[in-house]
Amino acid sequence: MDLLEPTAKPANPGSDATPKVAVVGCGHWGKNLVRNFYNLGALSGVCDLDTDTLKRIRQQYKGVWTTNRFEDLLENPDLDGLVISTPSVTHFPLAYQGLLAGKHVYVEKPMATSTTETRQLMDLAKDLDQHLMVGHLLLYHPAVSRLKQLIESGYLGDIRYIQSDRLNYNAHRSDRAVFWDLAPHDLSMMIYLLGRVPQRVVSVLGSKTSADELVDIAHIELDFGSGIVGHIHNSWVHPFKQVKLIVRGTERSAVIDDTLPLSEKLQVFDHNHPQDKELPTLLGIEPLKLECQHFISAIKNNRRPKTDGVNGMKVVEILEDAESKLQLSNEPLNLVQA
Repeated sequence: MDLLEPTAKPANPGSDATPKVAVVGCGHWGKNLVRNFYNLGALSGVCDLDTDTLKRIRQQYKGVWTTNRFEDLLENPDLDGLVISTPSVTHFPLAYQGLLAGKHVYVEKPMATSTTETRQLMDLAKDLDQHLMVGHLLLYHPAVSRLKQLIESGYLGDIRYIQSDRLNYNAHRSDRAVFWDLAPHDLSMMIYLLGRVPQRVVSVLGSKTSADELVDIAHIELDFGSGIVGHIHNSWVHPFKQVKLIVRGTERSAVIDDTLPLSEKLQVFDHNHPQDKELPTLLGIEPLKLECQHFISAIKNNRRPKTDGVNGMKVVEILEDAESKLQLSNEPLNLVQA
């Protein structure tokens, strides 16, 4: 087998009737979910509080009904699932009500804003036999999937270090530190690639550089055990977008740069010949399309989603731990050790 060639194909929802879903929240990210579920033939309805947004949805997506009442979705017996893309503070109550109404739920990251809430959602989904899926998009990214194959095959050697930088400029901030917004991507990806959760959050350093007094730059150090060190760098104030993952093994290192063209997103470097690089072939499919397909398939085939409630809860647990260890850079430097 050529380790630089893809070996997996995207899931096919099948030829039977496609489950019907409604998207809740059609803002910056929700509009992408609307587009993908519509193109997959699964979008039945859309809910948003903004009337102009709903008008645009009706004009662009023929046959899709709209409402500004979340209750209309809960009461609709023809809906199989809800896709929640609203501010993170609303994830728990909306997902909880959706599960109670007998709907399968796909909720964007973070799954909730506390471990207690994630456990409640998991327990309810289990009791009612409903699927609960979390929008950890990068677990469906073709470059991440290929990198996981390379790691598991031993192509990189023993993993020693993993670093994820997620930097951009964001004027639409949440009401919590930047790592609650960005680090769910980094953490879910690291856990997936390494096949393990961090043993501890070693230290967290953050800075407040803007008038809203939110932590908008953060560095998180992680101990994954077995000599594997992790580092996350998040920023809302970077002048340009940077989305880069580095995995260093004893034989080779791999870099994913999501700002590059598809053919260059994943690069592999041999430590003995660092001037040369390999470019593994990737599937040319939008990660969000694969993620939406996965939710549809989970409903139709009654299969546990890859990014299920357990996956979402682990990430929230780490974020809570990180918040408890946060030290501000304008305070005396005394990084908390676990």
